[in-house]
This record gives sequence, structure tokens and C-alpha cells, in this order.
Amino acid sequence: MKQPSPRLSRWTRRSALPALVIAATLLAGCAQPARQLGADALAASGYWSGRMAMQVQDAQNQSFSAAFELQGRPDQGTLLIYNPLGSIIARLSWTPQQATLQQGERITNSESLPALIAQLTGSEIPVAALFDWLQGKSTAVPGWQVDLSRISDGRLRADRSSPPPEASLRIVLDQDAK
Repeated sequence: MKQPSPRLSRWTRRSALPALVIAATLLAGCAQPARQLGADALAASGYWSGRMAMQVQDAQNQSFSAAFELQGRPDQGTLLIYNPLGSIIARLSWTPQQATLQQGERITNSESLPALIAQLTGSEIPVAALFDWLQGKSTAVPGWQVDLSRISDGRLRADRSSPPPEASLRIVLDQDAK
């Protein structure tokens, strides 16, 4: 059997290392980074993650879709919104005194959580009812119709008919986060 020339094997070794580094870098770019909420948040009651989509039937026909993590309760909590690559694009946190929306370097403080949610999603969302809906409780909200028929599969849908504009919220929970 013929041995490869020493020059060829040295060239192959030299070119293989950069190719492996490039391949590893590309694969790492596709990996989702670890989520920002830690083990304490996971252990606390009131944690959900998955995907959400919001469509608003206004003049712009706004649409919003993203991965999310929600932790807390209606009076205090954190909502993280992720882009498709897994980077945080928005962080909404609230207490009874104040709500804060951080989008990149821009930080907006408000006493009104609904106003910041509307700024983030394009529509107001009934926060207290949303927490109930995620727990499978069919809390009635004027103008909203909620469908919890698939909540055991981690899916919910809520549609707002009034006040205008009409809006539709869809949530698909991660199976391990229900």
C-alpha cells in the first residue's frame, strides 16, 4: 500500500484545524443560549415558556411573534422575549409600583404595565386573566373570548373583539414548562 506523501499529510493537518474551528463556530451560532431565568425562577410558582403570537387588526395590521419566558404573578413578574436565535430582544419586569421595559439599550419606565405591554406587542393584554388562562382557569374579561380547550396540550387562544382594534393572542407552551 502506498503511503501518502509527508507534504500532503502536513497540509491536510494544517487545513483541517481551521475547517473544524469554522464548523464549530457555525454550529455554535445555531445553538440556543441558556435562558436567563435561573433555577430559583424555575422552582418558584408561576413559570411558563414557549412561543407567543399577537395579531392586531388595526390600520397597520400589526403582527408579533416570539419565544418567551414568563415568571411571576399579575402584581410582580418578568417577561423575557427572544428572537429566533435565542437572544433577548425585550425584558419586561413589573412590581406594584412600577413597570420597566428594556429593549436593547432603551429603557422605558411606567406606572402602567398595560401601556408597556401594548408598546411591546401592539395591543393591551389583560395580565391578571392571562396568568389565570395559563393555569387553565377561564377568567372572563369584557371584550375577550378565551379558548382553553387545548390548554392540556399547552395551547391557548384569546381573541379581543372590543374595544377596537380586534386582536388575537396565541400561546404554545413548551411541554416541559406547563
